Amino acid sequence: MAMHRRHAGTPTDHPPDPWAVGRPAPGAGPQPDPQPNPQPNPWADLRFARPTADAPATALAQALLAAEAGYPVIPLTRSKLPALRSPHRGHPEVPPCRGACGRLGHGVHDAHTDPLAVRRMFAAAPWATGYGIACGRPPHQLIGIDLDTKNGADGLTALRFVAEQHDFPVPPTVTVLTPSGGRHLWFTGPPSPPVSNSVGRLAPGIDVRGTGGYLVGPGSLTTHGRYVLAPDTPRRPASVPATLLTLLTAPPPTTHREPPYGVPPQPAAALIRFVRASPPGQRNARLFWAACRAEESGLGQELAARLTEAARHTGLSAEEARATIASAARRR
Repeated sequence: MAMHRRHAGTPTDHPPDPWAVGRPAPGAGPQPDPQPNPQPNPWADLRFARPTADAPATALAQALLAAEAGYPVIPLTRSKLPALRSPHRGHPEVPPCRGACGRLGHGVHDAHTDPLAVRRMFAAAPWATGYGIACGRPPHQLIGIDLDTKNGADGLTALRFVAEQHDFPVPPTVTVLTPSGGRHLWFTGPPSPPVSNSVGRLAPGIDVRGTGGYLVGPGSLTTHGRYVLAPDTPRRPASVPATLLTLLTAPPPTTHREPPYGVPPQPAAALIRFVRASPPGQRNARLFWAACRAEESGLGQELAARLTEAARHTGLSAEEARATIASAARRR
């Protein structure tokens, strides 16, 4: 399983997966007390290589297992959208109806853990090939961190940068691999404050699924492939690190949606430190990511020499560093 994208002109380090195995990192927040009757692991016995013709039956079976473990679910189409159309289409409700009418078709607001309710939804949508898990709902108060790899993004490297910049560990947690090469990290949070959905607000390549959002459940079949659990993923989501929760619940900026011209999204000094601290196996990924952020801020040429020197500090040659930085410049 590749941990970062290969880029033209860059050597191919292969970093280890920090979430594949291991115990929760220190400071990751309180862990749940042991329970005398632990909740079942809804995906322990799943086999994802099911024939395509069985996709609807497989989706229902897996959704029922997830619901049994306390995850509210809804049926999804191959395009990852709620499978049931709104009963109010053409006649919108004001304020919007969120299921109070008793009919199906209210998206994530229909999500349920009751097996009869789940079967009713899937019976009304026999074309559903996947299921969504509602975030921000009890008992798990799920928070999803979507690490994207599309369109040149590198969400995993971005999360490493945020974690190091704000000095918090990322504990091992339930990890779902997406067909596009990304991954979803699942965390449990407190009932309040609520975590909002966002795209790229935490960092480029990182989307957040919180209250009112949903995650595609493992085993779901989409037009691009199947969502699967990462090897050796933990049985339960870890508690969200306290510092990360603070970042996720901070109010959005109100003055500037974009940084002023010439000011990078992340301080230049922080990008340099991020590259200098690269462990073996992550040197090129970090350098490429930092160079992309410098290019996006208009400071690519200005920071090239400093980034090259930081990369040489990690053991890369000047030629390797310049090739990686040039690859980032071509991407823009």
